Amino acid sequence: MVFLLYRRITVLGKLAELLWIGVALAVGWVILAGLTHFSAARAFDFPPGAFTLSPAFFMGMGSAMLIATYDYWGYYNVCFLGGEVKDPGRTIPRALIISILVVAAIYLTMNVAVLGVIPWREMVSHSGGENNHIISVFMQRIYGTWAGRLITWLIMWTAFASVFSTLLGYSRVPYAAALDGNYFRAFARVDPKRRFPTVSLLALGGVAMLFCFLRLADVIAALVVIRILLQFIVQAVGVMVLRHRRPDMPRPFRMWLYPLPALMAIAGFTFILLARKNFLREIRYAVVILIAGLAIYLVRSWRRREWPFARLGQA
Repeated sequence: MVFLLYRRITVLGKLAELLWIGVALAVGWVILAGLTHFSAARAFDFPPGAFTLSPAFFMGMGSAMLIATYDYWGYYNVCFLGGEVKDPGRTIPRALIISILVVAAIYLTMNVAVLGVIPWREMVSHSGGENNHIISVFMQRIYGTWAGRLITWLIMWTAFASVFSTLLGYSRVPYAAALDGNYFRAFARVDPKRRFPTVSLLALGGVAMLFCFLRLADVIAALVVIRILLQFIVQAVGVMVLRHRRPDMPRPFRMWLYPLPALMAIAGFTFILLARKNFLREIRYAVVILIAGLAIYLVRSWRRREWPFARLGQA
């Protein structure tokens, strides 16, 4: 994957289109197969007390929403490529809104389509721990063994495409920080001919390889919790603080019904953090990263005589 990403952004756009074909085939086939063999009685056979607003209901919802948050992540990947996007003030908001709506439609349709073929009671036995092969069983039941094997390959193609776009987007983050003087200068290096951040891409690719040795469920939970605590909630608070302290600052992006979406985001992400079993484990990881980040930031600020040490020096 790093080898494929090690090239010009225009070439990567063509590769992304090729990968998208495999993703569309996988998703489209699952939805078509499910809807053509759909049983409403099976799909909506809810267990007793499924919608009773009990502690167990909210605990289950929190656990499910953590996975859903991870599944929706790609919708804002375009933000990391803002410097390489034409007319970002117009393109990025449209891309975000369209992506959310499309992903929501696909996500719900695909899940309901699968539930209409395989009862939820049976699905539980195929979707826990190391047995995450529900779609393969789903296709095998409809068309036979060959379909189960083919959809397995398509799922791996889809996972590859997902990490491809994610690594492409995130490789631009350390690069942008380095350009601003807020990260190691080596990460600002750009290939002179192909114009992409080489050190940043290679570094993130190496870290991603190390994470392949960990359990996927643990990685997903830790990533989501750390991101919620150190980015999502902080960003929602930050946009309100910035708007209050800098009302004259140009804002090419506008928030509808401000500040309601930001407040709802904070409440929703807080719910996802706390409404889970063993939620403190991932929160500890986030706290350790936060403390380490603050320590590095304060040392750097002290050496550069920046805030908060600049004011102390002036005083």
